[in-house]
Amino acid sequence: MNNPLARDPADPAPPRPVLLERKYLLPFLLVTTLFFSWALAAQLNDILIRQFQKALELSRGQAGLIQTAFYFGYFFGAIPAGMAMRRFGYKNGILVGLALYCGGALIFYPAAEVRVFGLFLMALYLIAFGLAFLETAANPYVAIMGDERTGPARLNIAQSFYGVGAFVGPFLGSIFIFSGVEYSAAEIASMPAAEVDAWRASEARAVQAPYLWLAACVALIAVLIAFAKFPRMADEAGAETGFQLPWRDLLRHRHLVMAAVTQFFYVGAQVCIWSYFIDFTKDLSPETSERFAGQLLSFGFIALMLGRFSGGLIMRRIAPNRMLTGYAAANIALLLVALTASGWTAIGALWLTTFFMSIMWPTIFALGVRNLGPLTKLGSSFMIMAIVGGAIFPPIMGYLADATNDIQLSLLVPLLGFGAVLLFALRGSAART
Repeated sequence: MNNPLARDPADPAPPRPVLLERKYLLPFLLVTTLFFSWALAAQLNDILIRQFQKALELSRGQAGLIQTAFYFGYFFGAIPAGMAMRRFGYKNGILVGLALYCGGALIFYPAAEVRVFGLFLMALYLIAFGLAFLETAANPYVAIMGDERTGPARLNIAQSFYGVGAFVGPFLGSIFIFSGVEYSAAEIASMPAAEVDAWRASEARAVQAPYLWLAACVALIAVLIAFAKFPRMADEAGAETGFQLPWRDLLRHRHLVMAAVTQFFYVGAQVCIWSYFIDFTKDLSPETSERFAGQLLSFGFIALMLGRFSGGLIMRRIAPNRMLTGYAAANIALLLVALTASGWTAIGALWLTTFFMSIMWPTIFALGVRNLGPLTKLGSSFMIMAIVGGAIFPPIMGYLADATNDIQLSLLVPLLGFGAVLLFALRGSAART
C-alpha cells in the first residue's frame, strides 16, 4: 500500500536553507570584526596573568583576579545591554559597547605609570562591560540574520573570527609585552631593591603601547559601523517604550535556562585553561621561555578558528547537539591525559583542548536562544551573564595550584566544566518551553 504522506519522487527536493542572504553581507562582515576585537581583549588577559606576576609581584591566585574583574564586567553589563538594545536596537548597543571598550583600554596607560593593580582591574572591568554590549548584540544578531535553522552554523562561522583575534592577542602580546627578561625567586632576592623596582616598573610599562593601539583600532571599528546600514531584524519591528524585564516569560524556556547554566561552567573551564596555560607549560618544561609558551598558546587559537569554521559547515549535516556531545567527551579525555601524563605529552593534551572548545560557546548559545522571538535580546543578556563563570573558576584554579604546588591537580576545575557541557548536550539542549 502506498503511503499518502510520502513525497513523490518526481517532486523536487525542498531547498536547503540559505546560510546568508546578500542583504546581510556587509553587516555580517562588520559584526564579525567584533568577534575578532573582543577576542583580542580576552586573550591578552592570559598574557597579563603572567606579566603581572612579575610587574606587580602577584601570586597565581592573585593574578587570577584579572579574570574575575573582567568577567564580572560581563556579568553586570549583560542586563543593561539587553535593556538598552531592547529600547534602541542592535546597532546603537554595539556603538555603546565599543565606546566603553575604548575607554577601558586607554586607562591602561596611567595604570602602568602608577603600578596600582586595582586601577588595572577597573580598566579590565570597563572593557568587559563594553564587551557585554557587543556580545549581547552580535551573537543573536548573527543567529537570527536569516533562517533560524542555519543560525548555529552561521554563528560558528562568525565565531571563527574569534579564533583569529585570539591568535593575534597572545602572539603579539608575547612579543610586545613579554620582555624576555626572566628572573628566578633566588635571583630577585639577591638583586638590589632599586634594580628590582626598576625591572618591575619596566615590565608594567610594557602594556601601555599595545593597549593604546587596541583603543585606536576599536575607535576605527566604531566609525565604520556608525556609517554602515544595518537591516532591522524582526524583533526590532517596534520600539519598546520601557525597560521592563519579563523574567517569568524568559525563565519558562527550559532550554535557555539549561544553556545559561552550561555556559557558566563552560566559560569557567575555558578561561582556566587559557589563563594558566603559560604557567602550566613553564612548570612541566622549565627550560621553555615565556615567549615561546605564549606563542604556543596563540597557535592553539588557530586550531580554535579552524574548529569553528569547519564545525559551522559540518553542522549543516550533523545535529549541533550531537557534535557538542563528541567534542565535550574529547576534552574530558584530553584533560585526564593532561592530569596524569608528564612533560610535553601533558602540555600537548592541554593544548589540543582548544580545538574541541571551538564549537562549544556558539553552539550552546544558538541552542539556548532558539524560538525566543521578541525575547531574543533579553535571552541573549541572560546567556552573556553566564560568562561570569570566567570570573569564578580561574582564581579557584590558581589558589588550588598555589595551595598544592601542583598545577596539574588544579585541572580538576576545568574538568568539572566540560562535564557540564556533556550533560547539556545529552539531556538539556532540546528547545522545550
